[in-house]
Amino acid sequence: MQITFTGTAGAGGVPRYGCECAACVRARQQPEYQRRPCSALVETDQVRLLLDAGLMDIHDRFPAGSLNAIVLTHFHADHVQGLFHLRWGKGAQLPVFCPPDPEGCADLYKNSGILDFRQLEAFRPFEIGDLKIVPLPLNHSKITYGYAIETVSGQRFAYLTDTVGLPESTEQFLKSWGAFSLALDCSYSPQATPPVNHNDFNLAMDIITSVAPRHAWLTHLSHQVDCWRLETDYQLVTSATWAADGMIVRL
Repeated sequence: MQITFTGTAGAGGVPRYGCECAACVRARQQPEYQRRPCSALVETDQVRLLLDAGLMDIHDRFPAGSLNAIVLTHFHADHVQGLFHLRWGKGAQLPVFCPPDPEGCADLYKNSGILDFRQLEAFRPFEIGDLKIVPLPLNHSKITYGYAIETVSGQRFAYLTDTVGLPESTEQFLKSWGAFSLALDCSYSPQATPPVNHNDFNLAMDIITSVAPRHAWLTHLSHQVDCWRLETDYQLVTSATWAADGMIVRL
């Protein structure tokens, strides 16, 4: 299984419009530090699966027929906005697996075009090609799922963005799942008060300690996190890595 971090930003991205912080200035000057809407491409010998659809150029990056499916964590705009153009494409229907959010986002349900929305149930596994996927509830302001993804050969990868902490049921699932790797929300630097809707660095580290992945990549990062890193030169432990746009991981 190969994971490509196609985007690693929270809402607003890096650089953020109009911001002159050190992280945003650097990202304008050095494109390798830019962060686009949080998403990832999962590939095996049989499957190409896009996790979230916030990239505005999905229709250019992925020609017709090149994706087996899109899997959405939730329906906030920065995770689905790329679908608004994609839906008017021609040809075969494209499966879009999603949480059972009755509202969705704007008129995506009403005018879905080529998008075939398929609502999921927490902890009920489904299969796409040679991948078995289990939806995991997360703590967020909209109905949100993370995903536990496993290949037929036993490679395991959990994708948990847009959460503040973990529900006990999700935490217990991960603890009993077996050896796995993890991509995890880390939207804020260490905060003095408990964060809302997204993990700060301290909470992300607590989750990693609790569920003990083989390796973790911190994603859904903000310009605020990047500024904190520039100011402190904080070095992660060897079992964790800051994700970056375009980073490729082979499990």
